[in-house]
Amino acid sequence: MYRTIETILVDIPTIRPHQLSVTTMRTQTLVLVKITTTDGIVGWGEATTIGGLNYGEESPESVKANIDTYFAPLLASVKDLNVAQTLKLIRKNINGNRFAKCAIQTALLDIQAKRLGVPLSEVLGGRLRNSLPVLWTLASGDTEKDIAEARKMIELKRHNTFKLKIGARPLQHDVDHVIAIKKALGADISVRVDVNRAWSELECIQGIQQLQDGGIDLIEQPCAIQNTEALARLTHRFDVAIMADEALTGPDSAYRIAKSHGADVFAVKIEQSGGLIEACEVGKIAGLAGIDLYGGTMLEGPVGSIASAHAFATFETLAFGTELFGPLLLTEEILKEPLRYENFELHLPTAPGLGIEIDEDKVEKLRR
Repeated sequence: MYRTIETILVDIPTIRPHQLSVTTMRTQTLVLVKITTTDGIVGWGEATTIGGLNYGEESPESVKANIDTYFAPLLASVKDLNVAQTLKLIRKNINGNRFAKCAIQTALLDIQAKRLGVPLSEVLGGRLRNSLPVLWTLASGDTEKDIAEARKMIELKRHNTFKLKIGARPLQHDVDHVIAIKKALGADISVRVDVNRAWSELECIQGIQQLQDGGIDLIEQPCAIQNTEALARLTHRFDVAIMADEALTGPDSAYRIAKSHGADVFAVKIEQSGGLIEACEVGKIAGLAGIDLYGGTMLEGPVGSIASAHAFATFETLAFGTELFGPLLLTEEILKEPLRYENFELHLPTAPGLGIEIDEDKVEKLRR
């Protein structure tokens, strides 16, 4: 059924250094997966990470090695199984590897949706919206540069909500930086922060209080991934919304956090969840628990970003919007027709499958 499974590493410089508490990105490595069926249908997926192993347990190189060594032979052996049965076979035979599994699943669902002649969102339950609000992350680390960048985005009608990556520098320096930007942009502009699990619980208490008083709307993953009890205590202590991000590793973790209302918001990411189907399950768990949703990113390129958009478009509510700006951070385009960002939103395509066309000549030039 599956004739070839190819994994491609594509290195693309970013438009500027992108600072996080765990690394500073100057180049993003896209991990693209291309699956071709015996009858000639092609499906694409993406398994992009942030900063190699700085962020998580999978790197571009490990994703490629594991897909080539374990996933590809398994898929090549598949006979007369539907997509659900194929995914069950993968879960049975391969542990972990959530990012790799997401890329494979995305490509399989892209193929399935193309067979049916419908957008991928329709095989995930059906889209409820045709566009998604997209924020922009200000991550130069320079207060005046970030203010100027935000004002330019507003003027271009590309983004009017902003997130700041903090946690790499002393706490008070970061807090002062954020509040200065919020003050400059004004009350009508939403500003959020992502601490990327950099603060101790005591630092969280000190920092979040100041950020709350300064008008910040959302605090993302302020403490360590494994310290979900501290995340719950912070959620119950402060009025500002506290969001779980790296602590969410799929439906099981979502259920554990939801049981104690351990966060006000879930950052749903298709790769961290282990796939589009699992991301939708995380969204369902959040909805049942009264937890708001936010469409997160691993700074994927256009394949992973539009796959995420197909999943997020099925969510009943998306109170905090999305951050699917990854393709806008890249200096090179790998689609024949770029994704459409207009009036502060990403617009979903209506063509079958992912609804995009890969420029394979460009990918070939950029591949590692």
